[in-house]
Amino acid sequence: MIGYGVFGLLDALERFDLARGVKFETYANLRIRGAMIDGLRTMDWVPHSARQKVKHIQDAFALVEATLGRPAEVEEVAAYLKMDVRELEGAIRQGQMLNLSSLDELADGEDGENLSPISMLKDPQAQEAYQDVEIEEQHQILAKAIEKLPEKEKMVVALYYQEDLTLKEIAAVMNLSESRISQLHSQAILRLRGRLSRQKKNLF
Repeated sequence: MIGYGVFGLLDALERFDLARGVKFETYANLRIRGAMIDGLRTMDWVPHSARQKVKHIQDAFALVEATLGRPAEVEEVAAYLKMDVRELEGAIRQGQMLNLSSLDELADGEDGENLSPISMLKDPQAQEAYQDVEIEEQHQILAKAIEKLPEKEKMVVALYYQEDLTLKEIAAVMNLSESRISQLHSQAILRLRGRLSRQKKNLF
């Protein structure tokens, strides 16, 4: 995995353009992260069945929410999937453990770059430097999807990705257990992935 990061750094050194007005550190971090995520995908370290199960759940969240016109409760999604609530919650936790629940994989940029809109939210310079139409549209779509999350999930996403708090710190802020915060984070990402996937299908 370190090797993929090194390749990402070398790629950043070759591609960096000072005229674009972005710090090298910012640009290099994006390239390194993208290279490492691409490396994990190439290694196919997560079983196909596990990925399919998580995708099935995120699609269910999107479908139920589209039908109801509001954020779906876990109980409602469980009923749709004909699953026990505890079984569904366990599957959501499994998705978190397998690292399938991260905003970093929600949007890819050009040339395989994993330029997460959340990364750009955290760094205005990066946002300005990569203001092409496709990435800006992804940024807006994701921001709108986040805005529609249930309040607790929205707060977890904001504190985790924009304020860089750990799950333990968020638990203290929200007066909830760390395991509950982890569950809220996983649910939020599943909702977002499902909504964005459904929206993409509708566009094409």
